[in-house]
Amino acid sequence: MSEFVMPSLGADMESAILMEWLVKVGDHVTKGQVIAEVETSKGVIEIEVFEEGIVDKLLVKEETECAVGTPLAIIRGSDEAAVTQVIEKAERIKASPAARKKAKEMGVELSSLAASGKVHLAQLETFASKAPKIIAPNGMRQAIAKAMSRSNAEIPHYYLSTSINMTPALNWLEALNATRTIAQRILPAALLIRAVVLALKEVPELNGFWQDGGPQISEQINPGIAIALRKGGLITPALINTNELSLDETMHSLGDLISRTRAGKLRNTEMTQQTITITNLGDLGVESVYGVIYPPQVAIVGLGRIMDAPWAQGDSLSVRKIMQATLAGDHRATDGRTGALFLDKLNQILQDPQELL
Repeated sequence: MSEFVMPSLGADMESAILMEWLVKVGDHVTKGQVIAEVETSKGVIEIEVFEEGIVDKLLVKEETECAVGTPLAIIRGSDEAAVTQVIEKAERIKASPAARKKAKEMGVELSSLAASGKVHLAQLETFASKAPKIIAPNGMRQAIAKAMSRSNAEIPHYYLSTSINMTPALNWLEALNATRTIAQRILPAALLIRAVVLALKEVPELNGFWQDGGPQISEQINPGIAIALRKGGLITPALINTNELSLDETMHSLGDLISRTRAGKLRNTEMTQQTITITNLGDLGVESVYGVIYPPQVAIVGLGRIMDAPWAQGDSLSVRKIMQATLAGDHRATDGRTGALFLDKLNQILQDPQELL
């Protein structure tokens, strides 16, 4: 038996609204199954369960706002005795009629407040005073501002930039797409994500977190991809396990992620497991992007507009497709040399695009 709790879907998240249960009591659930939808300042997110079992009890009603860590459901495994003990404990909770009435009005389960087996009206009033209010229309902007303020306060950033000749990669991509149907074609965005992932395999220090006072390199490469929403705002869900994807699989996963992001159908793993962020504002005409690291990540890659520019190679001067690539790194975790190695590797890969397959 275990409690399924409201997950943290970002460093800035304090609460979310449980919008809909996708399971009912008695349903069998498996690891990775989506069992509920919650609304945060970043949109509606699908949340998954990470164990197999039976839904024993749903503790929170739909359209209830809950703090991070609030028990939402009880998942029963094979240990029936443990489940029975928990249920019996919940049934022994003492509460005054006023406290029970208040809890019902708030949609709060008494078991989530009864550390000592007894609930008082004052506890519920305190809970209500601390609970964040229903998210306002500008909640996403407020959430982003909060995270960025924390980043600027805590992270000593360093910035690097380089110009990359994109002509070889774009010519190669054009030739590749010429042999394919429209549905099979690869977009430059997917090509760039794949290049960043391959560079991170060579320079893994930038792929991870600053936690518990030190750097932690992630074995998975889950880049957070900055995606603009149709109604305004920006969100950076993760492409999961890109280190295991080919270029074609990266393109497919990117298209799926963009569609589900704009439809409000993201999963909690996609909102919590980013190991680095890639922001590409080239489609808006931005030449260089100097990003702010999203904690606890230790780096963000910025990709600018691909544009015609003079390019000197040896004694010759010609016009080439040039892109500015930038890196913001956490100086606690890496230094400028590590960042420079990453940008150099990224450039090398894009000069020999056969590696991208």
